[in-house]
Amino acid sequence: MTSLTDPPAGSFRLSMLLNDTRYRSYTFQFIALICIISLFSYLGVNLVQNLAQAGLNISFDFLGNQSGYDINQRPIEYDSQSPHLRAAMVGILNTLIVSFLACLTATVIGVFAGVARLSPNWLLRKLMAVYVEAFRNVPVLIWILIIFSVMTAVLPAPNAFRGAEPSASMLWDAFAFTNRGIYAPKPLWGDGSNVVVIGFLLSIAGAIYYRRYATKLLYATGRLLPMGWPTLAILVLPSLILYYLMGRPITLEYPELKGFNFTGGVNMLGSLIALWFALAIYTGAFIAENVRAGIQAISKGQSEAAASLGLRPKRIMNLVILPQALRVIIPPLISQYLNITKNSSLAIAVGYMDITGTLGGITLNQTGRAIECVLLLMLFYLTISLSISAVMNMYNNAVKLKER
Repeated sequence: MTSLTDPPAGSFRLSMLLNDTRYRSYTFQFIALICIISLFSYLGVNLVQNLAQAGLNISFDFLGNQSGYDINQRPIEYDSQSPHLRAAMVGILNTLIVSFLACLTATVIGVFAGVARLSPNWLLRKLMAVYVEAFRNVPVLIWILIIFSVMTAVLPAPNAFRGAEPSASMLWDAFAFTNRGIYAPKPLWGDGSNVVVIGFLLSIAGAIYYRRYATKLLYATGRLLPMGWPTLAILVLPSLILYYLMGRPITLEYPELKGFNFTGGVNMLGSLIALWFALAIYTGAFIAENVRAGIQAISKGQSEAAASLGLRPKRIMNLVILPQALRVIIPPLISQYLNITKNSSLAIAVGYMDITGTLGGITLNQTGRAIECVLLLMLFYLTISLSISAVMNMYNNAVKLKER
């Protein structure tokens, strides 16, 4: 029964925006949005007016000017005659390289340390506890400087390899570990190498498909297919066959000592290695705690039920515990990947030229375009952080528990 003063059904009045609980939250959100837009508009207009009064304007034309400085680690062609845009691209690639390597290594270290912290072996469990507590309670910058200092102080100089000293011998006549970095063979791509690379990528996809099929078959029927040697065969044999059929198009260029340094091959600077391992070992300690928490979140009855069916401890961990623990591990793991990417900006401490050292360092000082450089830096880190979050959230949705 409705009152005579109630609005007719389906009618709408402005007072309902505040009095009706169905619309009140949207009203306050809209008001907050208007206030935020107004604030940023005021700040933007104020910035433009102040720049105009100072005779300045926001322009990105400086990116086309000659950079005039060298970069020690160059994944693409670059020299001092290249524009600032090219220098920024080199810095971006250097940042992505060290971030990718550190994320991959930190994940391996973190998973191993997290599982080992729950091992029944007392010595292994305590060693991993010492590693976690030691590394995560010391700033990552300290570890970067320590590893870099150890590399430059312990490893021999390149000219020490001339005398074939035992402490300065090349590993397999292909790898040289010096205080200037590590020299490794460089692949040379000939005609037909693209066929071999495509075949290898297809082999990786085939190996992943086989392992997923074997796991699905195990869950559906209980039939256990071998995992190790079939996966290795799928990865190696097709690529080897294509490699010889195409006339061995991929060769290696080995580093050679000429003068006071090595030439040829690939040179990974000590600054890159120090930054890579410091970020990986430091973040790996946090990932280890995430893994340990995820495993402990799984009911003990799960492992006991799997053991009662005759599964070995290794298979219980791989098939029962870890798949369920991933839904707890992955959300904080995303934050650790983002921390690695942002902490890579500490590269300038050891002379590794990432995007902060190029665009946010030398380019900014030479051109005086602080606002433009900082805006571009913010845009880069925002883009890469959102990309990492999007990819990891997609993976998280793929492995989370599905309701029947």
